[in-house]
Amino acid sequence: MPALNLLFFTLTEKEIDKNFKRRAPGNYILGNFDSEGDFKVTYVGRSDDDLIQRLRGHIGSYEIFKAYYADSANQAFENECVDYHEINPADNKAHPARPAGSDLKCPCCKHFG
Repeated sequence: MPALNLLFFTLTEKEIDKNFKRRAPGNYILGNFDSEGDFKVTYVGRSDDDLIQRLRGHIGSYEIFKAYYADSANQAFENECVDYHEINPADNKAHPARPAGSDLKCPCCKHFG
C-alpha cells in the first residue's frame, strides 16, 4: 500500500487511539508540515507486532503521521523497504532491518542478498 496516499493524523496519543484499535504489525511515515502547509515526510518505520506502541514512541518528535496495518512482520518489512526507497526520508540513517530470524531480501534493492 502506498503510504503517501493515506490520510494524515496529528501524532498524539488521542489520535493514535482513535484511529488504530488493534495491536498488529504495521507501517508508518512521520513528518511535519512545511511553511506552505505541505506534509514533508522525514521518517519511515514499522512495527513487527504492535503498530500502536511504536507510534506512541514517536510522540513529541514529529507532528504528523500516516500509518497502516500489515498482515505480518514480513509484509511490514517489505512495505517499509518500499516506503524507504520511494521516499528516501532524511531521518532514516540506514536501510530497514529484517525482522528477527528472517532471511528476507529487500524487494527494491535486494539488500541482504
